[in-house]
Amino acid sequence: MKYIVVLADGMADNPIPEWDNKTPLMVAHKPMMDQLCAMGQSGLLKSIPVGLHPGSEIANMNILGFDPHKYFPGRGVLEAAALQVPIRDNELVFRCNLVTVENNLLINHSAGHISNDEAGELINYLNEKLHSQGVRFHQGVSYRNLMMLENGQSGVSCRPPHDHPGEKIEDLLPIADGEAASTARQLRRLIKHAVEVLNDHPINKKRREEGKAPANAIWPWSPGKPGGFPTFEERWGIQSGAVISAVDLIRGIGGMAGLENIYVEGATGLFDTNYEGKAAAAVEALKKVDFVFLHVEAADEAGHEGDKDLKKRVVEDFDKRLLKPLWEGIQSLNEEVALALLPDHPTPCALRTHTSDPVPFFIVKPGLKADAVTTFDEFSVKEGTMGILADGEVLEKLFE
Repeated sequence: MKYIVVLADGMADNPIPEWDNKTPLMVAHKPMMDQLCAMGQSGLLKSIPVGLHPGSEIANMNILGFDPHKYFPGRGVLEAAALQVPIRDNELVFRCNLVTVENNLLINHSAGHISNDEAGELINYLNEKLHSQGVRFHQGVSYRNLMMLENGQSGVSCRPPHDHPGEKIEDLLPIADGEAASTARQLRRLIKHAVEVLNDHPINKKRREEGKAPANAIWPWSPGKPGGFPTFEERWGIQSGAVISAVDLIRGIGGMAGLENIYVEGATGLFDTNYEGKAAAAVEALKKVDFVFLHVEAADEAGHEGDKDLKKRVVEDFDKRLLKPLWEGIQSLNEEVALALLPDHPTPCALRTHTSDPVPFFIVKPGLKADAVTTFDEFSVKEGTMGILADGEVLEKLFE
């Protein structure tokens, strides 16, 4: 038996009044998703452990069966692992967004989804201007980058920028008590200094002229120091596996779990991602490994943008351009394949951030009798025979 988890990041949503209180999953035309749901068993998953922030890092680790309470090393550490960035013993590692600030408000968590080329030039400029302050930056993808702080102390509380659009900067800056208080003060100085450095950079002048959001600030968050957790084989007994994602965070989790990272040309983590290429890569991977984790970010970004029409379109693209060719490819294999599909967390358009609400899922597996659920959404699956699961129980059901 081969196994694949299709993770539609942030695809779950809340009822939208303008759509008669239906969600994007309910209004989108998604025949493949509904067909597969009708072939399997469905339910709800509590993907966020009690007391933890509903971030993708927490949800995806938890879905894969790695208890975030025990193993989460900080999002920056996971992304550094994906980028193969060496971390020095005295460094505290942060995920560092390029963001937009205006009138002392945090306007946009992604600087309008700044291009890789623009981000790279700004990251190099930050290294040139701020290296004397004990900090170094490393480029990731678009607005998603890394920051390493010399002699930084753990215990700093940093707010994820995608959770606070439109809020006052002063209310969101890093804070800490005790030994970490000096690190928090240093971070606040760096954030304010970076605004001075970036605000009038030629790239940002040009972006303003073109009506685009400037990348005129940095936002370091999710700090940590390198650690580790068991391999996927140690956790589940599955000997070989692969991760397909455009997001460094997911690649980092995969790498630390001993899974192979497969890179797909044109996979962007946005609405223009190469859906077909990801599907083809997953089918090819299933010929070689026992488990594939196929992650698609686009719906999450649409939720963060607060654009319900875009999110509906993303659901439809995901269904037609990824899920349909993926399933057709699976049928062509001379293998039995079990498939699970689910979001990691909701990203409601009305809130533009993640929530901890349970997410819908279904499992299609040879020999697994279908239940009565024939459409896939946040409410239909409540009638599914899987009921309400938690933590890594979706994989337990998939592998049993």
